[in-house]
Amino acid sequence: MFAANHISWLDVCILMAACPTRFVAKSEISGWPVLGFLSRNAGTLFIKRAKRSDTLRINKDISEAMAKGDRVTVFPEGTTCDGTILNHFHASLLQSALTKDTQLYPVAICYRNLSGEISREAAYIDSSLATSLQKILSQPSIDAELTFIDPIDTHGKNRRELARMSEQAIADTLSITVAHKELGKSSGRPTE
Repeated sequence: MFAANHISWLDVCILMAACPTRFVAKSEISGWPVLGFLSRNAGTLFIKRAKRSDTLRINKDISEAMAKGDRVTVFPEGTTCDGTILNHFHASLLQSALTKDTQLYPVAICYRNLSGEISREAAYIDSSLATSLQKILSQPSIDAELTFIDPIDTHGKNRRELARMSEQAIADTLSITVAHKELGKSSGRPTE
């Protein structure tokens, strides 16, 4: 199972190119033109995020996919960001890694411009797909960096520990900070 930070719709493309996997995505994507069709045909598992009880069903679907030997990627941030920070990881979709007693691989994604700085143009935030595509294509170059971090052994841990450990591994790899929702909450690894 992979847990990756989420910057753009490009994330799916670069992950699929490097290591074929199934994804968990919000159900709205299923109805999108072109991307919805491609997502459905790639075996994407769709979750109804507005329906809290759908987490149980999607975790069962993830577990079944992994039992068949499929890799599954989740984006625990639940949304995209511009790549300069890492949003708090939600733990609910990491339950499947515990259920199947599998290793969890954090995956760090970064996009860089010609000068080596983080490319904010690659980010898919508050725009249409057409606008996002225009921003990306207007750049002379965007390099995608994908880092598969050492796996986290899930045995004896809970899903919140997995969330904190994977988000910290990604933040450390990308040299960025984690933005937690709760003020005063440490972004460090969980205590034993």
